[in-house]
Amino acid sequence: MAKSLEVPSSAAPSSEFTGRDYTDPPPAPLIDADELTKWSFYRAIIAEFIATLLFLYITIATVIGYKHQSDQDAFPVDSDCAGVGVLGIAWAFGGMIFILVYCTAGISGGHINPAVTFGLFLARKVSLVRALLYMVAQCLGAICGVGLVKGFQKAYYVRYNGGANVLAPGYSKGTGLAAEIIGTFVLVYTVFSATDPKRSARDSHVPVLAPLPIGFAVFMVHLATIPITGTGINPARSLGAAVIYNKDKAWDDQWIFWVGPFIGAAIAAAYHQYVLRAGALKALGSFRSNPHV
Repeated sequence: MAKSLEVPSSAAPSSEFTGRDYTDPPPAPLIDADELTKWSFYRAIIAEFIATLLFLYITIATVIGYKHQSDQDAFPVDSDCAGVGVLGIAWAFGGMIFILVYCTAGISGGHINPAVTFGLFLARKVSLVRALLYMVAQCLGAICGVGLVKGFQKAYYVRYNGGANVLAPGYSKGTGLAAEIIGTFVLVYTVFSATDPKRSARDSHVPVLAPLPIGFAVFMVHLATIPITGTGINPARSLGAAVIYNKDKAWDDQWIFWVGPFIGAAIAAAYHQYVLRAGALKALGSFRSNPHV
């Protein structure tokens, strides 16, 4: 199906076509006080809270369930083949992101991750006020979600380390940090690519195309980094598990699961905005064409 060409609203009949079938949204203001007066803003915050709560509840329950089913003391026969395995855990994380992004994208954007919110803030997709409140809602939702898991199966939760992210034995802190940076880069880069206005204009007839690659990116990153860090790539996920488990082991390397994802998100935002979308060249061209400079 042919795409209609974009025509400026104030153009005269003789105006030229732009040759584009998409429109880049204007940059979000740094501080948008007007947002605080709109119900849609608070509705989006609630959506982020509930989505992160559900995300942590399902995924941490999956982790605890797998550890219990593969526990040789509890199931001495065939325990090595019991449970969903690492593949199933990766599917749980990726599948839930696919579901929740699909459900909340039209309300809050479906971030469900402070690193994603941070990357979109750096790209001026969201305001500072929205970014900060999203992160608070995500962290609170994660804490509540893990709290539900502990409340429903406390004995198993404590016994199997609460699904907390920890650096695996044999790996250095530098390796763990690098794994979190690269893993988050893959995720946030996928988010930018899947939600790019240019792609959205062409794929608007298939509404699942944005959530699907985002969920699949989470799945693939988990396969690669579960053996190293248990896979954070989401500071809210790591914080929620650490707060509820609340053991020294969960807090020792907590900084890795904040610094790594934020660095990875920043690199992904810069790469997409200034290299792939040529933001730096556009800014330079605008600077050179300004006669007042």
